[in-house]
Amino acid sequence: MSAQKPSYVLVTGATGFIGAHVVDNLLARGFSVRGSTRSKAKGDQMKAARPQYASQLDWVVVEDFTKIGVFDSVMDGIDAVIHVASPFFYDTTNNEQELVLPAINGVKSILSASAKQGSNIKRVVMTSSFAAVVDVNTTPPAGFTYTAADWNPLTYETSISPESNSVVAYRGSKKFAEKAAWDFVRDQKTSFDLVTLCPPMVFGPVVHPVPTVAQLNESNSVLWSVAAGADPLPGARVPAWIDARDLAEAHVQALLTPEAGGKRFIPASSEPFSYELAADIIRGEFEWGKKSVTGNYKMGEKPVASYGVDGETVSKELGVEYRPFRETVVDLVGQIKALA
Repeated sequence: MSAQKPSYVLVTGATGFIGAHVVDNLLARGFSVRGSTRSKAKGDQMKAARPQYASQLDWVVVEDFTKIGVFDSVMDGIDAVIHVASPFFYDTTNNEQELVLPAINGVKSILSASAKQGSNIKRVVMTSSFAAVVDVNTTPPAGFTYTAADWNPLTYETSISPESNSVVAYRGSKKFAEKAAWDFVRDQKTSFDLVTLCPPMVFGPVVHPVPTVAQLNESNSVLWSVAAGADPLPGARVPAWIDARDLAEAHVQALLTPEAGGKRFIPASSEPFSYELAADIIRGEFEWGKKSVTGNYKMGEKPVASYGVDGETVSKELGVEYRPFRETVVDLVGQIKALA
């Protein structure tokens, strides 16, 4: 990427949990933002909630971002892209057609539009996932730390198999979509470079349109279930996490840091989390939490991660400081309690 900073950024998935935080981070820094959304109503809601940024923010409706060509007409004036949008459905009946191929095609769609002749785009930042990194079927040796050099070992065949559930297909979709992005940039010799981010569990307050608790994103929904009295408490799929506000900062810093071009990062707090720790925090910070949160767990136990995750590289190279888990839990739970 050239030393000149971008000024007009396209954010895909901009009315989603992560995308909306990215939009707010960019707006606060003075950038102009074009958000893509499947829902005009949500785009209108986002803009109405940010009247101070009316001149910096516009929206385009892209109902199916997996079709090649759908972004071609929305790139005018854009000089950078943050691609957050990705499909995820639990009730899939065809893993390849509903999860894996849509994720791959969504990447090809935004990258091909970015590579069109005459494009001013110098960098694309893409949200991948820790699911593209972690091998959930093995127990790492003591002291093992996942880094951005690691990839989950899933094969394409296993990802699309009717015998695989949607969670397996999702892990495959993240891996093969990210691989497709790196292959595209290499094979097409694009004028822009690529940065990918592979976050683990993402929690935190919401800034996108969420009219009811039932419409919370999955990770926050699970965390809120602790406050709402889940018994037994949910188990953590992975021991690593990040606050959505810190993840947004990582996206924007990945866009603005020249040296980040061509790199893959895992934005993740160095503090392990567990839902038992979340329960302790909610019981301690909210009076109502003492009655609402189950007492059917070992209280006061600090979580111990079964493996490490290299989030320090993001701190060192992108300058991101991670919030403590307590702040994240308190901010989300306080916000959703008012909504519930």
